[in-house]
Amino acid sequence: MKRTSLMAWLLVMIGATVLAQNPVPAKPQDKPIVIRGGMVHVGNGTVINNGTITIMNGKIVAVEDNSKPKGADMKNSVGMEVINASGKHVYPGFIGMNTMLGLSEIEAARATNDYNEVGGMNPNVRSVIAYNTDSKVTPTVRSNGVLLAQIVPQGGFISGSSSVVELDAWNWEDAAYKTDEGMHLNWPGMFISRTNGGETEEAQKERIQKSLNSIHDLFNNAKAYSQLKEHQEKNLKMESMRGLFDGSMKLYVHCNYIKDIISAVNLCKEHGLKMVLVGGIDAWRVTDLLKTEHVPVVLHRLHALPPREDEDVDLNYKIPYLLQQAGVEYCISVEGFWQVRNLSFNAGTAVTNGLTKEQALASITLNAAKILGIDKTAGTIETGKDATLIISDGDALDMKSNNISNAFIRGKNINLDNIQKQLYKKYMDKYGLKE
Repeated sequence: MKRTSLMAWLLVMIGATVLAQNPVPAKPQDKPIVIRGGMVHVGNGTVINNGTITIMNGKIVAVEDNSKPKGADMKNSVGMEVINASGKHVYPGFIGMNTMLGLSEIEAARATNDYNEVGGMNPNVRSVIAYNTDSKVTPTVRSNGVLLAQIVPQGGFISGSSSVVELDAWNWEDAAYKTDEGMHLNWPGMFISRTNGGETEEAQKERIQKSLNSIHDLFNNAKAYSQLKEHQEKNLKMESMRGLFDGSMKLYVHCNYIKDIISAVNLCKEHGLKMVLVGGIDAWRVTDLLKTEHVPVVLHRLHALPPREDEDVDLNYKIPYLLQQAGVEYCISVEGFWQVRNLSFNAGTAVTNGLTKEQALASITLNAAKILGIDKTAGTIETGKDATLIISDGDALDMKSNNISNAFIRGKNINLDNIQKQLYKKYMDKYGLKE
């Protein structure tokens, strides 16, 4: 009976998904666009209260302050698309870090999940080729301002490589913004449980040491392989890790607690790897180490209780501020895939716990772009960068006033319709209700 009910539920959900239509990907920019009069949040801490942004061929060619004597002259705007943003806010497009967006559609339906592979060591797995541009989740995410995302594989010790994608494309090749930018390592938990009836302490230590030895052996072999110039027969796993040793890839280590973090930092230091800490619940306890070794942190689960009973109930909300004060590079992320739509609101929570609004904005734009190595083209609204930005009627970090009216990815005007908006309109019309 339960199985029948589950199948019926899945059929209803899949049927509803099929009926909804994803917007057609936007066409390339075909004429200059001028966004005039909005409050421009550059993303690097600068705010222009009355600004004008000019976009040509997908690039930002001018960002001007209208309050200054040499402000933008709009008399020669013939042939341009002029958007009046007076009273609105303009932000860089938000960047979703550490997501399964496009790799999973319905968590309860196994056939719609393509985010991990069998086995514990899968460095040759590439998440980008599994990215589904037709996902019904993606339009709901970009409607809240997330325009770029890091697509991350899951499972095992070495999950594979992540890539950065644009959230409006026909296929994964079109979506790819930066491919195979990092390798993901899930660090084995080093906590020893002393509860009765479970695995003995010695058995736990032996299991943990065996896992650590496997990881060290893999990196030793990969490092040795990377130093060989020619190979008669290529090893796909070793080839996929070559970028870790020439500096073109970063190693994203997923762990949370002090002992794990210290061990992971030591491994990366030993092999000369560029490390990024993902998770980092205890990162605020080891800020000196992270700062000294230049290890940035991708925070997640801000909206969660702390791991220890004796810690402040709002500790997770304060971690961004603690890292900011310590001078540790960090960004804010949201786990999963559909939850990414709440990214800006997680950053807003950090504002009420120490960060300024511009620091919180940087945590989901410029800081994320720096960690991903795309800050030369994304993350801020500056001349010469890609025109990937949003316009909101209100404060985009506040769920009450956030309302994205326009979004652009490299100058392409993105359709912000999605399944949630379609269902809302459908039933408002059905019952004759007005907004």
